[in-house]
Amino acid sequence: MREDTYLQERGHLAGLTDEQLEARFWELAGEVVEPLVELARTHTSPSIERSVLMRMGLDSRTCMAVAAECEKRGLLGHGAGQIVLHCATKWSCPVTEAGRRLAAGEGWDEVAAKWGVRRV
Repeated sequence: MREDTYLQERGHLAGLTDEQLEARFWELAGEVVEPLVELARTHTSPSIERSVLMRMGLDSRTCMAVAAECEKRGLLGHGAGQIVLHCATKWSCPVTEAGRRLAAGEGWDEVAAKWGVRRV
């Protein structure tokens, strides 16, 4: 891009503070990834979610149990990995432990409350 074009194109940003520029960046980043998030939400499957969990370090049995529970509760579209990560953060434990706890039946009411889905 030529310098004169650059200066012209950035004119609407020139008066913004660093905080405003950062907010604008995150706003635009959200707009860019929104279609990708929607695509992932509507085009996932238990096998994809198990694959994600395996790459997070969970063993096969745990992956199967967590993905099955996510499917049963209508949570697959939120991402099994995101659910495990949320629980690991909330419980201050490694993702492998959070996965094992979820596979054992712990924490699903908390997960349902966060994502506003049905309790089983």
